[in-house]
Amino acid sequence: MPEDIIIVGAGGFGRETIDVVRAINATATEPVWNVLGVVDDGPSPVHGARLAALGIPHLGDIEELRSHVASARYVIGIGSPSVRAQLSERIDSWGGRAATLIHPAAVVGSEVRIGEGSVVCGGAQISTNIVLGRHVHINPGAIVGHDCRLEDYVSINPGAVISGDVRVDSGTLIGAGAVILQLLEVGPGALVAASACVTKNVPAGATVRGVPAR
Repeated sequence: MPEDIIIVGAGGFGRETIDVVRAINATATEPVWNVLGVVDDGPSPVHGARLAALGIPHLGDIEELRSHVASARYVIGIGSPSVRAQLSERIDSWGGRAATLIHPAAVVGSEVRIGEGSVVCGGAQISTNIVLGRHVHINPGAIVGHDCRLEDYVSINPGAVISGDVRVDSGTLIGAGAVILQLLEVGPGALVAASACVTKNVPAGATVRGVPAR
């Protein structure tokens, strides 16, 4: 029997997460997940309409999840690392159990550990000897090189490239198409702008952009 799951967030990544769930079910011998619906405190009319087009109900605000934690898993489909951290702490205090979702079209190498609540989208490539923390998002087409460590609540946006032996600390967002060169560390809570090329360590909480990133 498939396990019930609730998606937190009706925005773009929440709906991408639904696609990951559906791809997992489509390639399994029998369905793995049953999406009960989405919780969101205030979906916009556009997001609500797009969710309805997928045939997925909006169950209500985040408090609605509290009544389901004993019987359903959850996954947070919200791109902001800080919001994910706040929500996961709140849901876990209710006894929530996070699911880990890996799209069947993602490439995952050997000796890879992926924390609970993480979502790996289709087309992502994760090399060997990788550690992903809790609630990490690897967007479509992102590449994580060998021997990297991505801590909790990291977001790697579409097409970003993390070279070998890189550490990305908690709550960091790597923008679309950005490149982090090998043997570097990106500090906690940092933001690497889209298409930036990081050639030296990034301090905690810093925002860097450009080529080379400053």
